[in-house]
This record gives sequence, structure tokens and C-alpha cells, in this order.
Amino acid sequence: MAKTKKEIKIAIAGVGNCASSLVQGIYYYKDIKDDDELVPGLMHNVVGDYKVSDIKIVAAFDVDKRKVGKDVSKAIFEKPNCTKVFCKDVPKTGVIVKMGPILDGVADHMKNYPEEQTFTPDKKKAVDVVAELKKSGADVLVSYMPVGSQKATEFYAQAALDAGVAFINCMPVFICSDEKWEKKFRDKGVPCIGDDIKSQVGATITHRVLSHLFAQRGVVIDKSYQLNFGGNTDFLNMLSRDRLKSKKLSKTEAVESELGKRLSYDNLHIGPSDWVPFLKDNKVCFIRIEGRKFGDVPVELELRLSVEDSPNSAGCVIDAIRLLKIALDRGIGGTLLSPSAYFMKHPYKQFTDEKAREMIEEFIAGKRER
Repeated sequence: MAKTKKEIKIAIAGVGNCASSLVQGIYYYKDIKDDDELVPGLMHNVVGDYKVSDIKIVAAFDVDKRKVGKDVSKAIFEKPNCTKVFCKDVPKTGVIVKMGPILDGVADHMKNYPEEQTFTPDKKKAVDVVAELKKSGADVLVSYMPVGSQKATEFYAQAALDAGVAFINCMPVFICSDEKWEKKFRDKGVPCIGDDIKSQVGATITHRVLSHLFAQRGVVIDKSYQLNFGGNTDFLNMLSRDRLKSKKLSKTEAVESELGKRLSYDNLHIGPSDWVPFLKDNKVCFIRIEGRKFGDVPVELELRLSVEDSPNSAGCVIDAIRLLKIALDRGIGGTLLSPSAYFMKHPYKQFTDEKAREMIEEFIAGKRER
């Protein structure tokens, strides 16, 4: 077993709202001392031997001219980022955001919107990402590519493999849940977690828990929908419906896995619905479930959930980073099954959230390999 290093060095691909919340969170929780302390907002104060304060940013990549060339501490607050600022005093990191490859990371329709709401690609030449990862000494690469960025996500996944860096795929391009990609990571001895991050308490996890409750209580679900609205660049990007195929599949399968029986496409609708600029990083979700209980008597549930989208994501990523470092310490490669099932919408293998949580605790304690 490799000797444990206390520090976890991370690289970030995509310095958007989710990255902003993650970086803010690293400093917001930096002074938590008590290993047993229940900390509001954290699922785990300590994961193995690692606290949030052990995470250090060593590299970052983006394509927006307002972020490239700036220290991460400044870049995370640049437009079009619009998430809530809960830790404004992020110190200078000494890490300059480098130009990454654009590939399919910027949808064509984005250029039709005001600069403060959309991406403004830099004209600089992309750096050698693999070389930068190696030079930085990164342990983990967190990928925050926009939805529909198949080529860009695959690029960063391959870069992580080539640099020998663990990989978190927060977006719905199927890497860690794909057999060919998973084999690449396993053969290289590099761990990964993916695909498509769940929120800490968001639309998908809420829909899953309610669907599981119905099924466990003997209620047959006949119809259900989940409608999501938001005002950040993620929702603006997803106005292009041709970028949504994997996103819709990921969210749908996450809920379907909790149903007693699979529903037809007409009876289960899950997916992003519209972009409402004034909502900024706030996401509003409407869930409806129609079912039949004892005696085939109808039961209906309707729910409205309003959440700040990006801190919701960071609450899960902060644990995933530390779980990957444990895997690196133990010399484990390939997809980590338990963290992927708990933190991701489209994991390599689906488990109930309760079971996945148990599996994570077993993994941390060394009672489960993956």
C-alpha cells in the first residue's frame, strides 16, 4: 500500500459556477477542526484521514477570455458566473487559469446572447493539458464541461489517463459508466468517479427518493414528470436540444432505476425545460407523480423545489475528491462503484441511495475495494 499523503492536489477543467462553489467551499470549511463535529452542509467532515482543508488547487483550465490568465481566486467570480457568493474572501492561489481546447464545449447558439450571460471564447492557443497536469502534480482532475460536450469531456478523460490523474466526470457524457473507458482507467490503475453529478439535495435525488418511497410502500407509479428551470449558463447551453440526449437519458435512468416497473417514454418525462435569466444560478424544479395505492385508488404528489444549483453540486464533489484520493492511496484503478452510485446520476451500476451510502462507508473503512 502506498504511503498516504495528507494533501490532495486538484485540477479543474471548466471554471464556471460549479467550480466557483467548490473553490469557495474549500476556504469556507478550512478552519473546521473537530473530526467528530457535525458540520452544516457537509455529508462528511472527514473522509478517511482527509478534511476539506486538505484539498489544494494546483491547476485550472477554461476557454473564456474573462477567466484565462487570471488567478483562480479572481476567475471564479468573473462573468458569466452568477452563483451565490458565500465565501468572498478567497485568497490568491497562485494558480493561473490556462487556456483549454474549445472542441465542442461552446454551443453555436450561445453567441446570440449578451456577453454577461454567455461564454466569450478566448483566441489563445490551448496549452498542453497533459503536460500541465503532470507539472502541477495534480492527484485529481474535476471535469465541469458543459452538457453536450462529448469531445471535450473525452479529451479531459484521456488527459487524466495520460497524466495518471484520477478523474471525476460531473457531466452527462458517459465515461466512467462506459465499459471501454472504464477498462482504460482500470488497466492504467487510475480511479474515476462518474457520470453526471447528482446534487446534494436536488431534483434527481428528490425524485429518486420519492419514487423509491412509492415503490417500497406498494404504490404503482403510472406517470411522472420532472421539469427544471434555471438562469445560469448550464440552462442557456441546454436550450440547444441536440445537446440534451445524454442528459435526458442520465436523469431518466436515475429515476427509472427506483421504479417497480419501467414506464413508457410518454409516461415519464424528465429533463431541463427552459432558461429563465433572472433566476441566475437558482434552479426551480417541479415534480409530479401519479400512482395507484390499495384498491387501485389514485394517489398524486406534486412538489416544488428551489435550490442554488452549484453549491448543491459542490456538496457532493467535495466528498468525491477525497474518496478518489483514498483510492489512489490504496492503488485502486477503474470506476469506484459505491461513490459513483451515490454521487452520480448515471453510474456504472445503479444502487438505491441507502445502499450506496452503506457501500461508501464500507469503502472508507477499507471493507470494500470499490
